[in-house]
Amino acid sequence: MISFSDSLFKKLWLTVTATILITVLYSFFLSYLFYEKLYVDIVEESLMAEGNRLASDYKGGPLTDEMRQQVEWYNEKSESEVFLVSNPKELSACLPYSIDYETLIGQEEREQLLEGEPVLKSGFEERFGRKILAVAIPLLDNSRLEGIIYLYVPLAKISELTVDFSFLWLIGGVVFIVIAAYLGFKMLHRLTRPLAAMKQAAEKVSDGDYSARVDIQSNDEIGELAKAFNHMSESVQKEDEKKREFLADVSHELRTPISYIKGYSEAMEAGIIKDPEERNKYLKLINRESARMVKIVEDLLDLSRLDAEEYKLVKSPFSLAQLIDDFIIKYEPAMNEKHISLSLDLDPDIIINGDEGRLEQIFQNIIDNSIRYTEKDGMISIRLNKHSFGCKVEIQDTGIGIPAEDIAKLTDRFYRVNKARSRADGGTGLGLAIVDKLVKLHDGKMEIASELGKGTTIKLYFPVIK
Repeated sequence: MISFSDSLFKKLWLTVTATILITVLYSFFLSYLFYEKLYVDIVEESLMAEGNRLASDYKGGPLTDEMRQQVEWYNEKSESEVFLVSNPKELSACLPYSIDYETLIGQEEREQLLEGEPVLKSGFEERFGRKILAVAIPLLDNSRLEGIIYLYVPLAKISELTVDFSFLWLIGGVVFIVIAAYLGFKMLHRLTRPLAAMKQAAEKVSDGDYSARVDIQSNDEIGELAKAFNHMSESVQKEDEKKREFLADVSHELRTPISYIKGYSEAMEAGIIKDPEERNKYLKLINRESARMVKIVEDLLDLSRLDAEEYKLVKSPFSLAQLIDDFIIKYEPAMNEKHISLSLDLDPDIIINGDEGRLEQIFQNIIDNSIRYTEKDGMISIRLNKHSFGCKVEIQDTGIGIPAEDIAKLTDRFYRVNKARSRADGGTGLGLAIVDKLVKLHDGKMEIASELGKGTTIKLYFPVIK
């Protein structure tokens, strides 16, 4: 059902209909004027040709009765009125008209006739009581005006023709306007239907129904707009799903440590745990879970600032090899505990312009994962080399590996390859999401490759100072 109240459809339809109406009326009046003028021109040429044909029979000398009879005979056969006079003054007294009228040929026109030029006249003549179109053809004999052939046609006949033309034109115009308005209605309804559908879909989206889509029926601008709307709606739906998953993940991640802290602290407060060693063990668990909560909150704050583009880097030139060499030392105890060997191959000549603290955060999140998922007697290697991008940092481990279908989702927040979120996995699921954003802030890029049972390789590319 179409609503006409201040709708785009109504405005377009009225605009198209008004344009068609104005065009038809303008064409009618223009055609009317052109038609009448064209017909008058044709009549003038016809009268002039008739007069010249009659004048061609004149051989000079005074007008003969034979020629007068010939003109009278022609007058009876012709649609125009034709008569022959010997003197212009006779045009004021020629039968059947009264002598009280002024002559049909004035002095200036008589001079024109004496020069052998025909006279054309158009307008109202009191003698005839109507508008006429007249032609006067001179009959000259050695520059002496022996007579005049006068032909005229009442303009009322021409007007009658134009009235008939106008009537037919108006009928055709009305029929055309009705057909055009109907076809315009159908065409505009089809054009604006996707817009109405988009309006309804937008209302659904505003009410929280992000599954609303628009049926695409064309490839024009409206079709492209519908595609853009569907893409927007799909993106909003995905973001909404991510938001719900994010809230669920945050709740899950915080609930577990809070439960530990609450349970252990209540047990100690109630005096259930009296053994000093047990109390010390529970205090360590409370401290560990508190640290875990602090880490989650810090990571969430980092991601929030990164999303809001409030994260400002403090950049300065430094040796990336020296940063990695100094940073990796603090992981020696953890690697020694799992008997993980470390291999370093660092180019000391590579200088980058970056934020040392944030680059250390990048490497920390990656190395934490490498140590966590690498079994005992495994190996981690770090290589830093020059590259066409600038430089490449390659961190490779011999850990458990990642399924191919999960690699593209590793930078999603709280994404875990282990869907059960076993606490043995550790981590918050935010590390690689932070790494991805920090790498991009340094104008770099990250690539992840992995194979189940063989390990994972993460490649980081950064521009360098040349």
